[in-house]
Order: sequence, then C-alpha cells, then structure tokens
Amino acid sequence: MARNDAIPVVIDSLNPEAVDQTRRRFLIASATVVGAVGVAAWALPFIESMEPDKAVTAAGVPIDVDISKLEPGQLIIVEWRQRPIWILNRQQWMLDTLVKNKPRLKDPESLEPQQPTKAYVNGVYRSLKKHVFVAVAICTHLQCSPNYAPKPKSVNSWWPGGFHCPCHGSMYDFSARVFDGSPAPLNIPIPPYFYKTDTLVRIGETEDGKYQNWVPAIW
Repeated sequence: MARNDAIPVVIDSLNPEAVDQTRRRFLIASATVVGAVGVAAWALPFIESMEPDKAVTAAGVPIDVDISKLEPGQLIIVEWRQRPIWILNRQQWMLDTLVKNKPRLKDPESLEPQQPTKAYVNGVYRSLKKHVFVAVAICTHLQCSPNYAPKPKSVNSWWPGGFHCPCHGSMYDFSARVFDGSPAPLNIPIPPYFYKTDTLVRIGETEDGKYQNWVPAIW
C-alpha cells in the first residue's frame, strides 16, 4: 500500500504543569494513514496538504491511523470523508479541566446526536480511551476548522484550553464540547472508530462494522 506523511506543524503554547511556567512546544505531528483502498494524509490547509484519492475519501472508506508516536499534548490531523479529523493525546491537566468546564457548556453530557452511540461519550471524555481524543475538526456553526488552542487564557481571561474557531469565535473544550456564548449550536462530532491494536486506530466504522454511513446532526 502507498503511504503519505502529513507535514509537521509546531504551535507554541504554555505548559500549565510547569512550576516555572516555561513555554513548551505542542506539535501537530506527522501521521501515517492507511486506507482499505488507498491513503490520505492531511495537514492544516494553510500550512501544507497532501492530495488524497478523492474517490476513496468521498466513499467514506475507513482509514487506519498509527498513533504509536503520538506524544502527550500532540495533535495530528488526518482526512476521512474529505473532512479533517483530530487525534489528540490529552495530557492529565487537560483531562482535569473537563469536569470544571461543565457549568459553562451548552451540552456538557453530549445528549445531542453528535456521536454514533453513548459508548463514545464516556462521561466528560467523549472518547473510547481517556487520553486519546478523536473528533471531526469542523465547527458546527459554519463548518470552519477550529484552531488547537491549548494555552490557558490565550483566548480570553477564563479560557481553560481547547479549540477556538477563528471564523466567528466559537469555543470548545478539550472534548470538543461547545461553550455557552459561542455561535456554534452543538458539540463537534465524534466519528465512528475503534482500536485495531493499542496504537492503530480505524476511523470510519466501529468494531462490529456498524455506523460506516453514520452522520451527525450537524457536521
């Protein structure tokens, strides 16, 4: 099978765990993506992109993503169904913000159908594994692609870190749940996915083969 690698992108951010508040680098790392018929590798469009096989991505063929090199705090972006997909290795401090965010969220319990089943909610985590978060990187307002904004207070005075849409200011936490005051109406979708191995994620279907044609209420 052919293989393509996304171009690494580096984003400056602050590490809240560091006592001296030193700056660190959050990397959007390379991802290797292997599809059943072809491959697609996707990086931030304003940085670099690799052209996928349009017939494959349009058909929604599942893709396999190797996350063995995904370090804590790193985000990779791949393409599925011609849409960008985030895979974020959340650090413990990121997870610690999720419960605290609940009073500020529009749908803290993920009651709206923005994920295939309740199994993908897993409480505040919205993921099959607590630390590894998978989501469709599209704002539910007007379908822009939000920025990864992990640095606390980088967006406003109370910002805990998360994702911020540059188009109209919608704000999402590290589980892509939308904050009150955002024009976006719903949480960002979670695609169907499962772990083929501890480090290989299949995006586009569940382990039992269901939900391959699933769509959320709002992309």
